Amino acid sequence: MNNLSFDMQLLNTFAALLLLSSFAMLSQRRVVAMVNLLVLQGVLLGLATLLLAWRTGNGHLYVSAAVTLALKALFLPWLLHRLIRRLGVYWDSEPLLNIAATMLVGLLVVIFAFGLAQPIAALATTSTRSSIGIAVAVVLLAFLTMITRRKAMSQVVGFLSMENGLFFGAMSATYGMPMVIELGVALGVLVAMLVLGVFFFQIREQFDSLDLHHLESLKEDK
Repeated sequence: MNNLSFDMQLLNTFAALLLLSSFAMLSQRRVVAMVNLLVLQGVLLGLATLLLAWRTGNGHLYVSAAVTLALKALFLPWLLHRLIRRLGVYWDSEPLLNIAATMLVGLLVVIFAFGLAQPIAALATTSTRSSIGIAVAVVLLAFLTMITRRKAMSQVVGFLSMENGLFFGAMSATYGMPMVIELGVALGVLVAMLVLGVFFFQIREQFDSLDLHHLESLKEDK
């Protein structure tokens, strides 16, 4: 039986914590707690990328680690916390499913994700291909978080968590995307967050709430 090296064990630990943080988001109704879990995901992604850069010697991964920590663990969470304070959105309303049902669906989603990732992992040649299943599970759990929440802020946190899963999947399958693509994605996420911030204020001004069911009541003027 082959023993994993210490750096691979540490990388697998980061992957497991990333998956647990996605599960924890499903059980949270406090928006602030969800953002704090997003910070944890950003730190784990940054550390995993830094460890992979040291293991492979790829210089662009050091830049990716720095961008990840700066954007995902510092700036975007700071922006979200600022929006939460300005808008007074601290709690999500009752989700579409209760917590127990959501966690059960989440467990089924993880099982499905690992089965879905097996053919992809078989084609990958990286030493981190075993983490592809976790990356797919994080993406699907984030999507589940989005569709079971009513608050726009919670759905944005789910979207950012989904992007974290996609980034981790690219890193596990191919040791990261080309630097131009990574910087372009980072810039796109940043611009999207700024636009969403303006959008949140417009919703709050019109409806005095960020519950998305208010948007369903909109009718076209005839």
